[in-house]
Amino acid sequence: MTSPRLGFIGIGLMGDPMTRCLLDASFDVTVWNRSPDKAETLREAGAKVAGSIGELVESVDVVMLCLANTAAVESVVFGDGGVAQYGRSGQRLIDFSSSDPAATRDFAEWLDSECGMRWVDCPVSGGVAGAESGTLVMMAGGESEDIDAIRPLVEPISARLTHMGPVGSGQVTKVCNQMIVGCQAAVIAEMVALAEVSGVDAGRLTEALSGGHADSKPFQILVPRMAASDYEKPPWHLRTLLKDLDMAVAQSQRAGSATPMSGLAAQLMRAHASHGHAEHDPATLVEAYRPEDGD
Repeated sequence: MTSPRLGFIGIGLMGDPMTRCLLDASFDVTVWNRSPDKAETLREAGAKVAGSIGELVESVDVVMLCLANTAAVESVVFGDGGVAQYGRSGQRLIDFSSSDPAATRDFAEWLDSECGMRWVDCPVSGGVAGAESGTLVMMAGGESEDIDAIRPLVEPISARLTHMGPVGSGQVTKVCNQMIVGCQAAVIAEMVALAEVSGVDAGRLTEALSGGHADSKPFQILVPRMAASDYEKPPWHLRTLLKDLDMAVAQSQRAGSATPMSGLAAQLMRAHASHGHAEHDPATLVEAYRPEDGD
């Protein structure tokens, strides 16, 4: 049986290693990116590089997206020359992006009415390290038959895919994930700064608390970077975490569910981003609590 031909749009921090894992698994992958040079780096790895979105869509069976935000997804799918203009019945679109749940549901209906393509929202967790090792955790929304169809396709890039319900459910689940991550990042920054001014070696906190109730992936990633003031090669960006927390607050308003902690974490990150840190590692949050030189 011939494997479906895959198209991947969005060759960024996550999209590049995800595509490489698919290529290593011998999938036929065509890529397209707004910045062509990023797509070209995958040609040597065996990918085909499309000159346009339309060229990509017409040559594949499944379109995969990994884009920065909801607006980027809408532009790539429904903008001039976008996926919807060239899609056809029988194709599927898998959106790995973290997008607004309500917009995702609207996009799925819109795409189906435009060209008959089926939509699966399948945001991921695990960061760049998970993308590179093919161990991303995926939470998917869509029809059961569509989820079953994509499972073999995402196997090279995932440790687990959980079907959470109809379209949009994957995005709600990712919002829940990011609420926990964002609130942890905010309090971890407070904690590291408190340890430092109290005379404790913050670099030993991961060793001391590993395996206890305070331990977590964000704790293991952020504490060493904060303690060492090591912000090079960020595993993700503050703006991305802020965007996801804003989506959590928006979803809470639609659903009538209170999210005071997530709202506060978003405001703390918004203030930090306004001081030039939007493109920086969330680990830089600790700098907001450290005493100024001379204090």
